[in-house]
Amino acid sequence: MQSSAGGGFTKQMARNIFYGGTLFFVLLFIGLVADSSSQIPKRSNQAALTPAVERGKTVWETRNCIGCHTLLGEGAYFAPELGNVYKRRGPEFIKAWIKAQPTNAPGRRQMPQFHLSDQQLDDLVEFLKWTNGINTENWPPNIEG
Repeated sequence: MQSSAGGGFTKQMARNIFYGGTLFFVLLFIGLVADSSSQIPKRSNQAALTPAVERGKTVWETRNCIGCHTLLGEGAYFAPELGNVYKRRGPEFIKAWIKAQPTNAPGRRQMPQFHLSDQQLDDLVEFLKWTNGINTENWPPNIEG
């Protein structure tokens, strides 16, 4: 290799660029992680967590709702997104819709009847209300999910 006086690229220069670049990107990564971690409490709606929300999440999980629906973009795309259903339809509509299943409407996919108690319906609605309160930066982009 040529010396640095002759305009060449030395091993020491390459090593310095490598270590400098590595240090820069490690510090950048740490900064991004710290910023993301500081944003979570502001966006997560954690202050609104209640026992009813936790029970509603249990209903959501035990009935495998995510097997058909998406929630905040996660899940199956077989049935509508439910991240904003509380804002779109309201609590009474949600309860009535679940109780009325299956609708047997021609040409529509059928949601099963889960035979939820009034308490389970209330808890599930509280979970969907809590989910609706998470700051998702306007996800889903379409109000209809």
